[in-house]
Amino acid sequence: MASDARDMTEARPTTHGTGPAAPGRRPDPPRPSTHPPSGPHPLPRQPDPAAAPDGADGRGQAYAAPARAPLADARGPREPTTRLTSHGCWYPSADPGGDQVAFICDRGGVPQLWAGPVAGDDVRLLDAGPDPVREVSWSPDGRWIAYTTAPGGGEHTRVLCVRPDGTDRHILAGAEPGTSAYLGCWAHDGSALAVTVAVPTAPYAAPATVTAANGDPEGLPAGWSSRDGTAVLLGAGARYDAGTTAPAAASPFAALTGHGEDPRGAGTSPGFADGLSAYLLDPDGIAAPVLLATEADAATLRVCDLSRDGSFALLRRGPRGRREAVVVRTADATPTYVVPVADGDPWIGRFSPRADTLWLRSNAHREFAALIAAALDAEGHVHGWSVAAERDGSDLELLGFGRDGRTAVLAWNVGGATELEVVDAPAGAAGSPAGAPRPVPLPHEVVTRIVPAGGAGLVLALSGSQRRPGVWWLSGGTSLLRTPWSSRDEDAVPPGRRPTRPVPLRPTARDGLPLHGWYYRAPGRDPGEPAPCVIHLHGGPEEQERPVFNPLYHEILGRGLDVFAPDVRGSSGHGRSFVDADLGEGRFAALDDVADCAAHAVLAGPADPARLAVMGRSYGGYLTFASLVWHPDLFRTGVAVCGMSDLLTFFEGTEPWIAQSAAHKYGHPERDRDLLRALSPMSRIDALRAPVLAVHGEHDTNVPPQESEQFVRAARARGRTAELLTLLDEGHDFQRAPNRRLFRRAAADWLQRYLTS
Repeated sequence: MASDARDMTEARPTTHGTGPAAPGRRPDPPRPSTHPPSGPHPLPRQPDPAAAPDGADGRGQAYAAPARAPLADARGPREPTTRLTSHGCWYPSADPGGDQVAFICDRGGVPQLWAGPVAGDDVRLLDAGPDPVREVSWSPDGRWIAYTTAPGGGEHTRVLCVRPDGTDRHILAGAEPGTSAYLGCWAHDGSALAVTVAVPTAPYAAPATVTAANGDPEGLPAGWSSRDGTAVLLGAGARYDAGTTAPAAASPFAALTGHGEDPRGAGTSPGFADGLSAYLLDPDGIAAPVLLATEADAATLRVCDLSRDGSFALLRRGPRGRREAVVVRTADATPTYVVPVADGDPWIGRFSPRADTLWLRSNAHREFAALIAAALDAEGHVHGWSVAAERDGSDLELLGFGRDGRTAVLAWNVGGATELEVVDAPAGAAGSPAGAPRPVPLPHEVVTRIVPAGGAGLVLALSGSQRRPGVWWLSGGTSLLRTPWSSRDEDAVPPGRRPTRPVPLRPTARDGLPLHGWYYRAPGRDPGEPAPCVIHLHGGPEEQERPVFNPLYHEILGRGLDVFAPDVRGSSGHGRSFVDADLGEGRFAALDDVADCAAHAVLAGPADPARLAVMGRSYGGYLTFASLVWHPDLFRTGVAVCGMSDLLTFFEGTEPWIAQSAAHKYGHPERDRDLLRALSPMSRIDALRAPVLAVHGEHDTNVPPQESEQFVRAARARGRTAELLTLLDEGHDFQRAPNRRLFRRAAADWLQRYLTS
């Protein structure tokens, strides 16, 4: 979602710390130092772990510092027992010399931490645990690899550290019950890692199990199987009366953002959302944690960069659609500059080597994100800013820098594909990049990550319509080389059927708004032959459909079904106005967009109007539920994956930080209850005609499983065909290979049954 345009020089005193927070240098590991790399600086005051001082505005509560928790060695064999030939590798991070890369790979069936040389195939598994890995960061001194894992595949994460050889693995933050920890940047000398810890404002309590008199879990319908196995198929459903919702909690949304006012204009009070505290932590466990910043009732808080002398920190905060970059002077924890920044990649910018320029990826006062250069004085105040690089009609979606800070890499989103260029950043005050940009030819359509490797090298993560995600490296010039351990293009799918390259379609909504999408034609059909078609809707709402290989699409296409994947209003990649076009009551128009896209697939494409299905995940799952009851005669069937069926019960059950962002997008759960009820598929359940399959992860705390359960039960109570597939040990994203395979086949079986009979 696009950010609102606040004054670019606004500096609100909402971030607080306990004193100076310059990282220390450790020239002779492991002996710690208490002084920054250069120049005198006061000794950091360490926070009292038991203290929780309030900030001046009541929002700066500091929570207990995270505790280090050693773990057993979890190194795995170089070749896992189960190896997927068509595996993916992504989220790389290079060592200081640029010779080794740590990365995430699912060749063992679940996203795990691996490391290996950029020019060799001698890779090693550093953590063989079952929890999916989300992010990876190699320390600038080469001594540690930090990474995040999601226990049980859920939304809560923790930060771990491990030596490059796999020893000394430990939890750095997030081990305490009910907490969650998020990865930030390293100090430039590698002595400390920035970590954000989220602590619920309400006391943590394990969920209770309600048991009926006969000993069975209360509310489970007849035919519900036991938890053993890999999935649970819902049998006969309980009753759900149309027009009613579950009892609401006692005003849980008295506060939504803690930013003075909630997204839709009413005042808020603290106490609803998570409290976030950003620390500098010593991975060796010798130096005490240093508190950088705190925010109560906050959606996000991430430390994106530290100046080389430790004087300033760059923070990213706020819910989606209203992200902000904040420059904080670490000596007194004073925010000196606040500016709106774009959604998408959380690594929003960087300080120049002398901290006299701040480079940001921002869409402040703009339709599309651009590279912004802000000139900083010695106190961190901005005395001028300029647009350093921009493209008409295209977002700057990724911003990377070489280790010397003088080379910038810009990734532009051009119609869903990436165009990459390298520029020389000026060494002095803010200004345009020096020299003409140097384009980098890409072997595949989309770049997902850019990191430095050595002095002038780069490592990139790439995805494309013809391959699985992989890692490439650029050692000089503009020629990219695939790392040997990334799967080959020819291994993207089993032999016999190549991936389908999509073609763009440009529907027009009934109100004249241009829409966008990609059409995948099932192999073996004549160009003009009408075909059954699945309208697939992405999540977000502010995600974007990209031309990258999707195993789900490949499975569906193999059943002889076409796929049309559109960007309805609210999607990113098409400007801020398009992202904001579905706010509030604009969501009714987004529901019409689905029908308009289906009509376009029939009129401009080869889709058969009598054999259409709708499918989507997360917000796309909501659109699927909604489309089946708003347009009951248009679709033969639907598959809703982790979708919301009632926006009011969704707000009651989701994570607090997700609720904050969703309130800006959908409406306030107290003041806009009538709107949310009108937008909820459950309020129109009587209109359902088509069979529906709902799929959900059992540990999903983003969209709780009850959203699928209540829709399926209500549909079955009305005599409609409805089933629920619950994937065990999965959260909002399905991470484990057996579950992903089960999901793809179950969805394709369902669609084939109802579209080809």
